[in-house]
Amino acid sequence: MQHTTFDQPPIDQRQPRELSRGDRRKRMLAVGIGNFMEWFDFAIYGYFAAIIGAQFFPSGDATAEMLSALAVFAVGFVSRPVGALILGPMGDRLGRRAVLIITVMGMGIITALIGLVPSYAAIGILAPIAIVALRLLQGMMVGGEWTSAAAYIGESAPAHRRGLYASVVTATAGLAFLVGTLTAVVLTATMDADALSAWGWRVPFIASFLMAVVAVYIRRKLEDTPVYEELERKRKEGSVEPTTAGEKGKAFVLTLAFAGIFGVSLYYLVTYTNNYLTGAVGMERFDALWSTAVVMVLYVAFNPLMGIAADRWGRRPVNLAGVIGLIVWAVPAFLLMSVGNPWLVIVALVPFALCVAAVAVTNNVLLVEVFPASVRATGSAIGYNVAYALLAGPGPFIAATLVAVTGLLVSPAFYVIAVGIVALAVLWPLLPETKGRDISRG
Repeated sequence: MQHTTFDQPPIDQRQPRELSRGDRRKRMLAVGIGNFMEWFDFAIYGYFAAIIGAQFFPSGDATAEMLSALAVFAVGFVSRPVGALILGPMGDRLGRRAVLIITVMGMGIITALIGLVPSYAAIGILAPIAIVALRLLQGMMVGGEWTSAAAYIGESAPAHRRGLYASVVTATAGLAFLVGTLTAVVLTATMDADALSAWGWRVPFIASFLMAVVAVYIRRKLEDTPVYEELERKRKEGSVEPTTAGEKGKAFVLTLAFAGIFGVSLYYLVTYTNNYLTGAVGMERFDALWSTAVVMVLYVAFNPLMGIAADRWGRRPVNLAGVIGLIVWAVPAFLLMSVGNPWLVIVALVPFALCVAAVAVTNNVLLVEVFPASVRATGSAIGYNVAYALLAGPGPFIAATLVAVTGLLVSPAFYVIAVGIVALAVLWPLLPETKGRDISRG
């Protein structure tokens, strides 16, 4: 008597074609370079938030200017679900590759324009209006990039190494933030404050256009993923497996949880800590930048390690360990950072960065594995970006507001803990182990 299992596809079902090792490496390189460029653009806004606040939202109060700049940082996340609604369906209908080309070119043009907007002193109220409008457009582009990159890499990876391949996206994003930090360090160390405020901060914004051209050139040479090609074949034959509303709803709720805690913790690590250290704590900008740069080097290295761990032990234990770690370590991390010593900053942030890497890599592989192929680009983009708009984008602003209102330097930890507890309450009972799942179905 023949026995079958739920996971076992019908015997006559064809599987997506296998890619050569060289083809996979080419795809990793193309996605990595483009992803680096996109997140370098996004990172430099966060690193120069204080200067941008003074240039475009002058009030004479450094705290108010910083809050204004961080509020505009959050605005970029509000538009991300709009980008997901437009670019997600494009990824499911036109292919993952098409969206990756659109997002990287759009991001390069928009970021360069941010670097060219005259200051408030030059054109008055038009300056902050232009910055807000460009941040909205920038957010729309990012709304399609991350999940499209995750889908492209995940659908091109061998099944037993999807976690490791997913770490390419998170590691290159971390590398972009690291290079953004180093760029800020170099500009801060080599320029006087007046020159940096007047024009120095604009240089990396404008230079991003050249990186975008290179990234588009590389991505245009890519083919689409084997999974997407298989999906197209099934559509022509009318054999796409149906997906229930319940399956889609559960995947959406899970995405809100694991993307929410990932986004909050990531932007605390890569954006808020610099502003926290130089603002609330009162550290010298150079000391804050070099100490966080050391942590970012380690964060980049942690990502492939977490990818290997997720491939070996599964997505569920690695993700849950990361969430619990963030909840437990948040208060000690901010207590150590509040001392204002660069070495204690490193001690505080290294365990935090390890936990962020755990939720980062599993976030990317889960975006691919919890959604069926036919709705993967749309479902993952909407779920991921709604979580970012609601939780991650406002994170740095909420953190800065908590310090301003309570006067407690440890208070930003409370937001991480709150989001972590809610995420854990959802993920612990609902998150399945998706290691080895057939991602070509549905």
